[in-house]
Amino acid sequence: MSSDSHHLLSFTTLRLALATPWKARNEIERLLLIPLAWLSLAGSGIKMDTGWKFYGLPIFQKHRDSTIIIGKNCNLRSTRRSNPLAPQHPCVLSTRRPDAILTIGTDFGMTGGVIVCEEKIAIGQRVTMGANSIIADTDFHPIDPVLRYHHPADGKTAPVIIEDDVFIGMQTLILKGVTIGKNSVIGAGSVVTKSIPAGVIAAGNPARVIREL
Repeated sequence: MSSDSHHLLSFTTLRLALATPWKARNEIERLLLIPLAWLSLAGSGIKMDTGWKFYGLPIFQKHRDSTIIIGKNCNLRSTRRSNPLAPQHPCVLSTRRPDAILTIGTDFGMTGGVIVCEEKIAIGQRVTMGANSIIADTDFHPIDPVLRYHHPADGKTAPVIIEDDVFIGMQTLILKGVTIGKNSVIGAGSVVTKSIPAGVIAAGNPARVIREL
């Protein structure tokens, strides 16, 4: 790729804008959103490194005594126009308890996804979450009906770890206590209830290893 393609008004960029005008509109909207996005980040207390791109404003729900740290080049797509898979809602990053820790590595991408952390979620480098996928380290509510009635927010929790270079297909649900090994691929529409080893394709409900990569 030539260095010319890195410039906003380069010939390559202009040619791409003519060929795919919806992408040009997305970029214009992204640039106009930067001041509001920056204020939203600053007000939330999230530690986000440089190079982030927000297509539409994400929803940040950070408990004041929790930690959210995100690496460079984070790409969050929250509007229907930002991806042909048409996300159903904005991206959501939520820490719901004191001492919850959510860490995300460099080059993370998510479209209309949800990450809910009550204990610990650690996402590695170069991880991609397909449209409308969810990661949650909590059951939210107890299974026992008596406990659920008296203590509705006391669902069980267990850390979730997503290692480097994992690809998560669209509309996937990853539940508490799961580790997904590096370089693995999770098929679209999967429900991941148990850990997946490195270097495999897994899919289904519940997700099972289909083959090695």
